[in-house]
Amino acid sequence: MTEPLDSLDVVRVFCGPDGRYGNELGVVRDGAVLPERVDRQALAAKLGYSETVFVDDPERGVIDIYTPSAPLPFAGHPCVGTSWLLDVPELVTEAGVVEARQDGEFTWIAGRAEWVSGKTTRRYGSVAEVDALGILPPGEWIYAWAWEDEAAGRVRARGFPGRGDGIDEDEATGAAALLLTAELGRALNIRQGRGSQILTAPGPGGIVEVGGRVRLAPTRG
Repeated sequence: MTEPLDSLDVVRVFCGPDGRYGNELGVVRDGAVLPERVDRQALAAKLGYSETVFVDDPERGVIDIYTPSAPLPFAGHPCVGTSWLLDVPELVTEAGVVEARQDGEFTWIAGRAEWVSGKTTRRYGSVAEVDALGILPPGEWIYAWAWEDEAAGRVRARGFPGRGDGIDEDEATGAAALLLTAELGRALNIRQGRGSQILTAPGPGGIVEVGGRVRLAPTRG
């Protein structure tokens, strides 16, 4: 029988223009090797990535998403990374069907703000204030942001999950970027974490597209 780590790929999602940074994502391509959710949660905790995805049907794009401490019905960087890895036109998540597309060096997914739960955006007055933040206290998922260039839609952001599960700061967070885009009602170019880049664009009917670069990364575990 195939072991879970034998079918594990790791990618970095929302890499910067130079291909560095991005948020690591573990993808277990063969979800059948670990069918029970309690076992999937245990592996996600062991691996320690911001999220780990289990692919239950690679042709249809059916996936199951976990943080180190809880399952998620939808998340941005797992959907971007998995759609790039599987090269599929859509993913089926617990929250709904996520359309996906490739456009040059960018992979895009389309989601809805109502799929994003438990995250709060918090605006600061300057980039310097965001950069100066220490790790925020646990208890609330905070997306701290400030305008770098409001006219151009350029944003500086940092994400603090506040779950107490070892992920004190998220390097790049697609769902929070989607939420911020829906709140502001405009396309954004977000610099998050140490140097990750997230692009967003609101669409018709409440849809928001989120895009970024994806690169393979070494596995660990």
